[in-house]
Amino acid sequence: MPELMPVLRPRLPSSADILPYLQLIDERQWYSNRGPLVTQLEEQLHRHLGLESGGVVTLANATVGLTAALLAIEAPAGSLCLMPSWTFAATPHAARAAGMQPWFHDVDERTWALDPGEVLDSLKGIGGRVGAVIVVSPFGAPLDMGAWEAFEGRTGIPVVVDAAAGFDTVQPGRIPSVVSLHATKILGAGEGGFIVTTDSSLRDRVQACCNFGFLGTRSALLPALNAKMSEYHAAVALASLASWTTLRAHHIRIGGWYRRHIDGLEGFSLQPGYGNGWAASTTSVALPPHSAGQMARCFLNLGIETRSWWGEGCHVQPAFAGCPRGPLPVTEDLGGRVLGLPHFPNMQEADVEQVARAAADACNILSGMELIHLAEALDSPIHAVSPTGPTPTATAAQAQGQ
Repeated sequence: MPELMPVLRPRLPSSADILPYLQLIDERQWYSNRGPLVTQLEEQLHRHLGLESGGVVTLANATVGLTAALLAIEAPAGSLCLMPSWTFAATPHAARAAGMQPWFHDVDERTWALDPGEVLDSLKGIGGRVGAVIVVSPFGAPLDMGAWEAFEGRTGIPVVVDAAAGFDTVQPGRIPSVVSLHATKILGAGEGGFIVTTDSSLRDRVQACCNFGFLGTRSALLPALNAKMSEYHAAVALASLASWTTLRAHHIRIGGWYRRHIDGLEGFSLQPGYGNGWAASTTSVALPPHSAGQMARCFLNLGIETRSWWGEGCHVQPAFAGCPRGPLPVTEDLGGRVLGLPHFPNMQEADVEQVARAAADACNILSGMELIHLAEALDSPIHAVSPTGPTPTATAAQAQGQ
């Protein structure tokens, strides 16, 4: 078997890049509780996002950030939190941690995200009070925030954005957006994240909900948790942010290589909008229906690791199987045919070309296997099904990755 190409190989700043920040920590002996590096990081994120000040709250991780955002918007405990099933498990876990019940809604096949018009229609048939909606940015894709602000205004239901992978696309506004700085994300700090909102009073509540409910005193005024970022993670984040321009440019190049070498392959289509002016840290493709599992095995035999990042949706996972939901035909379709291909910071075009060759070979292997299965079902020789198709011996060798 050839050497395996990983689906992801995170790359954080080197120890040399982080060292100056660590030396500052040693000198100041301030390690947590909104230290100077956390403050510096928030100020730099303000500028990066085009804000004057006061719009960013850093976090220990994005999952607790989602919970803090739900607490800050005062979503009623016990109410429903409408969200896509097509997301990572952190999204429903965060809602439960805020005392809410996940309610799974289908996504739009054109965007892989919730559609505000469809959600509005669904509200009429949902039994129970919907206390909040979590909109998920699929693998970092941009969202129509104007439409979600209009949804809030029309329904009175607060919205929170799970923009875990959306460092390059997050759009500051009144609606709180939660961004991850996990090592696997496009800008990494090992662990960490931040919430951005232009609503100053909401920002203050978010900060309190990340710090035991304290608002200027040591008396807990709000339901809360401890979600503060440490100085050490701020050090890594600052070092990452210093090289963001170079890092982003390389991810943009990777996206261009995939559009050049994969998008034209029969049976493969890149995530909607992929690489359309925004950088991603993952590359997801849609395959023929129900083929993701078989294609993953074929890729593996050809030395390419893949990943079904969101599986078949949260609604099939045991922890969430009892959660209420609506019809999920798009989610169930995507779950059977979406696969993550290799994407890592030091990837080169030759690597993408190798993935594309493996993709073509995997399609040929599956086509040959389908012919064999059809022939067996008809109890006839393979040549009777396709005179010009592969021989049984050649197809068997292909199927074993030879």
